Amino acid sequence: MSEPRRRFIKGTAVAAMASSVHPGVWAQGSDAPEKKEVRIGFIPLTDCASVVMASVLKFDEKYGVKIIPTKEASWAGVRDKLVNGELDMAHVLWGLVYGVHLGVSGPKKDMAVLMNLNHNGQAITLSKKLADKGTVDAATLAKLMASDKREYTFAQTFPTGTHAMWLYYWLASAGINPMKDAKVITVPPPQMVANMRVGNMDGFCVGEPWNHRAIIDGIGITAATTQDIWKDHPEKALGTTADFVAKHPNTCRAVIAAILEASRWIDTSLQNRLKMAETIADKAYVNTSVDAINQRILGRYQNGLGKTWDDPNHMKFFADGAVNFPYLSDGMWFLTQHKRWGLLKSHPDYLAVARQINQIELYKQAAAQVKVNVPKDVMRSSRLVDGIVWDGKDPAKYAEGFKIYAAASA
Repeated sequence: MSEPRRRFIKGTAVAAMASSVHPGVWAQGSDAPEKKEVRIGFIPLTDCASVVMASVLKFDEKYGVKIIPTKEASWAGVRDKLVNGELDMAHVLWGLVYGVHLGVSGPKKDMAVLMNLNHNGQAITLSKKLADKGTVDAATLAKLMASDKREYTFAQTFPTGTHAMWLYYWLASAGINPMKDAKVITVPPPQMVANMRVGNMDGFCVGEPWNHRAIIDGIGITAATTQDIWKDHPEKALGTTADFVAKHPNTCRAVIAAILEASRWIDTSLQNRLKMAETIADKAYVNTSVDAINQRILGRYQNGLGKTWDDPNHMKFFADGAVNFPYLSDGMWFLTQHKRWGLLKSHPDYLAVARQINQIELYKQAAAQVKVNVPKDVMRSSRLVDGIVWDGKDPAKYAEGFKIYAAASA
């Protein structure tokens, strides 16, 4: 680590501690964390920031735990290490947690979501080769695929994950059946740009900074942001196993509190966001240039073709606590899409599964300690890009209501 970086981290840690609440909130008596060192896996993505900053700024120490951020190579690796206990928790895809719980994305194991880590901030990138043919969005992609017949390949990051679901939803909104009209492959996030560079795919859906990196490198353009698909969508969760929660409830609460503080710190000011970008760009974390991160976290977007815009719905980590609550309807939505695309063969008990996985009471306890607002309702309502409203009230009907779904390829 460079000396300026070391000085910055030390300085911001001191500043953070100086402005914080009293230490040791959960660290004494029967509330003491059962496990003091907590290994939290992360993938090199901008949205790992709250986990990293909770450790770097030492918010964890206030709650009697030490977060050890552990860099992982792929979501499959994160899954395996969570399941076998090598990792205690992870910065992880909602759909991965739900998929493992139901046994559709690897070994079946009861899982838990402790909190949501961020909203928004992912994107769909199309290759510069497609853009040169006038393909810049879903409608022009559908037109090209209809007129220029060949195999089109798109990449997502994990079969039941968020990026797969955003990609499929976006394609289907333009009349493209991802199961029938395209080839879909799985590629770890940090490898997306390199794979596009050598022509392995026509497009991909991934988290930042890899969409912006494709623009910087001149190999891709941004065709859509995920906030265009669903404003304020759930993205990464803090995930663990149900066993870990049962054995270490105080530890879980302490980690939630520390990450809530880090999330609030990131969203407090422009300066904090830029300091965060500088920190996570480091080789130990995302391993990219600061300029690949710092524009989009401020909502400053470009599409790689000369269009620029300020997006108020950029990646959020806190938004006065609105980001972090683990809504039951958020988890249920992923199940509806797993059913839509044939990953689930029959309807699960959507609400019961979400209640099992989402640790709402634990979250509320941690939020109260950190003085973070909690919504009154465990469900929320959203209108997605195709105009269809999701509110969690009739998930089976919602899942069956799409014109394009996996069975259409049979």
